[in-house]
Amino acid sequence: MLAKPLRVSAPGKAILHGEHAVVHGKAALAVALNLRTFLQIRPCDRGKVLVHLPDIGASLKWEAVQLQTLLITFSGGLDESKSPTPEQMDKLKEFAGICSGLPTIESLATLSFLYLYLSISAKYRQVPPSVEIVVWSELPTGAGLGSSAAYSVCLAAALLTACGAIGCPLEDGKSIARWSEEELNLINQWAFRGEQVIHGNPSGVDNSVATWGGILRFQSGKITSLKRVPTLRVLLTNTRVPRSTKILVAGVKDKILKFPAIMNPVLASIDAVSQECESVLEAMAESPSLEYYPVLEELFDINQHHLNVIGVGHASLDRVCQVTATHGLHSKLTGAGGGGCAITLLRPDTDPLMVEAARQDLKACGFECWETSIGADGVCLHSPSSLKAEVLHIFNKA
Repeated sequence: MLAKPLRVSAPGKAILHGEHAVVHGKAALAVALNLRTFLQIRPCDRGKVLVHLPDIGASLKWEAVQLQTLLITFSGGLDESKSPTPEQMDKLKEFAGICSGLPTIESLATLSFLYLYLSISAKYRQVPPSVEIVVWSELPTGAGLGSSAAYSVCLAAALLTACGAIGCPLEDGKSIARWSEEELNLINQWAFRGEQVIHGNPSGVDNSVATWGGILRFQSGKITSLKRVPTLRVLLTNTRVPRSTKILVAGVKDKILKFPAIMNPVLASIDAVSQECESVLEAMAESPSLEYYPVLEELFDINQHHLNVIGVGHASLDRVCQVTATHGLHSKLTGAGGGGCAITLLRPDTDPLMVEAARQDLKACGFECWETSIGADGVCLHSPSSLKAEVLHIFNKA
């Protein structure tokens, strides 16, 4: 049972190479961003379960006894090995007063919380406790940067720790800790169920990156973590152009069916870019050197051209590439394309004034920018003193 506050965080994700080709059996490299989602869970003596989501302007509140009653009404077991059933989701929607139709960010966050909270309570035979939870993120929602997966991973880690299913590895005097590999596997399994609530049929890549961190290779459903990875500086740009991943994936499939002799070699070339990049990153981890950066930049350029060829480019993404190129920087889309986000590689010796000038030019186009790094740690447990002041302010305000 939860006796004291716990604070956890998990990173967002970006796709470095392999977008869309991964749908057709090729390799993709997914990287953890040093933009994180934070969660605090603490005991509450008011007989209530409170969840504060300030980034989306939502506060959820239930009587703990209501959740105990709801748990009894669920048919069948709730387990990390089982996907959420339509019947369970219907009951949760009815309980939360969520109407049918297009789901909102708030409704999806609510359903994911309720499912994980009730499932973990049932699996480990804990009466749903009275708790207060606050979630705050550096990640934008709906930008393809893994914000929902970071949320699900934080929830799973916090709830599993709170009910004693996994340990609390933070030692006295330490500011940060990570769980064992076995415990991380359990966190990841539960987080995947939370992602299923939100997305229906996710690949599992986003929650795996948020759990393990670093750089992951994903191919044909198999996820492999690169053992040693360099930390690379990047600039992320959100074009704010909405897009439908489903429509973009279907468009690529249509092109392959229509022009197989043209498209299949392009997909093979994208796969080769992913493999070459993986080799370069492994070499950089062994022996860091600036000599690798021209290779990484050229791979960015090649892959961006390929992604335009298969039909997932967009004028806004071309604009990002053009603007950053005027500052000597190399960019490509990351994720589904058709708008969304782009990633720009920054060398260690890139002049900060040049980076700031590029940021300002991109903002002048109406885009949103963050400088961050890739290869960040996965889900972590924090001491109160290790969190940023603005995060603590949100926790205390709630």
